[in-house]
Amino acid sequence: MAAQGDTVYRAEWLHDGTYEHEGAALWVQGDRLRGVLPADAPLPEGARLVDLGAGGIAPGFVDLQVNGGGGAMLGEGVTGEAMIGKGRADAAAIARLCATHAALGATSILPTLISDRPATTEAVIKAAIAAHRTGAPGLAGLHLEGPHLDRRRAGAHDPALLRVMSDDDLALYLRAARELPALMITLAPEAASLDQIAALARAGAVVALGHSNCDEATARAAQAAGARAVTHLYNAMSGFSHRAPGLTGAALDCDDLACGLISDGWHAADAALRLALRAKPAGRLFLVSDAMAPAGTDMVQFSLGGRVIHRKAGKNGRPGRLTLEDGTLAGADLSLPQAVAHLHRAGASRARAIAMATSVPAALIGAPSGRLEPGARADFLHLAPDLALREVWQGGRALA
Repeated sequence: MAAQGDTVYRAEWLHDGTYEHEGAALWVQGDRLRGVLPADAPLPEGARLVDLGAGGIAPGFVDLQVNGGGGAMLGEGVTGEAMIGKGRADAAAIARLCATHAALGATSILPTLISDRPATTEAVIKAAIAAHRTGAPGLAGLHLEGPHLDRRRAGAHDPALLRVMSDDDLALYLRAARELPALMITLAPEAASLDQIAALARAGAVVALGHSNCDEATARAAQAAGARAVTHLYNAMSGFSHRAPGLTGAALDCDDLACGLISDGWHAADAALRLALRAKPAGRLFLVSDAMAPAGTDMVQFSLGGRVIHRKAGKNGRPGRLTLEDGTLAGADLSLPQAVAHLHRAGASRARAIAMATSVPAALIGAPSGRLEPGARADFLHLAPDLALREVWQGGRALA
């Protein structure tokens, strides 16, 4: 029997994070889920029915690479001033970033710091811990993308900030791994020792390989030491050839390495997306937005470390493109619903594309999100037939 205030949401289909169910409905009680009702199940007594019509219901998306949004980058304002103050202001800045992306469909995120100075890295870690302690909605942890990367594969990262991991760095990260719900660290094997990778893995951090020019053997050694993922497959890494598979080849061939993908039509051709879908097991490939400051805004340019990044808008609902002055891609002008829709158009089944934005990334970081199951927080989406985002609920509350 339903409690007073229970609501059942129904659409043409429902994706529970792993499987798709035709005609199923979602039973919500307050800020929690009661469960999924089969298509032929009667409405619980006393529950209110909301018929969403065409399209489907999916878990709130989980984004493991969110550099900025709402006009600001994590750790840096759009004009270069620090966004990291003291105490509650730190937590508030991260909470705003989470809220920006929740409205875009990602109700659980890892705010991501692009390579920066040691003081900024430490301050952002403290801010994330403070935000976690205050219960910032949607905060799943923190992602540090650098600064322990290979300058030869810097991409949009400032090469002057890239450096080898020190003992002090490692100690800071080990403390962060204890305090945060999840810590993801993207590093190049050239800039961190196998012992450091192993120590991070033992502490529970998710070590991801990226921005690296390493060969296949080095990548596999890092994986054996504890690396579990690869950041934005194909981009800023040694490419594949039949005699020198590089990090790309190791990532595609090694089932123990989960791979993030930026599915926007710019970072990887559709044929490359399809190759990854064929090469990787279903649970080892996930989508990220790699979103930057313009997410959720109409900004046409912004600043990253004093360098101007230009935004070229997409057409007909397609993602836009962000580039430095020399044309180098600088993050993505992308939301996860757009990434899911693009991947589906490129050839992924609807069910797999949605799983790659929900249960798969959640499982990688050990988050309790990404699934529609009894007791879970009521974070869910209504997607249009073309997978465009229509509505978002976070903690059972509809977001404007």
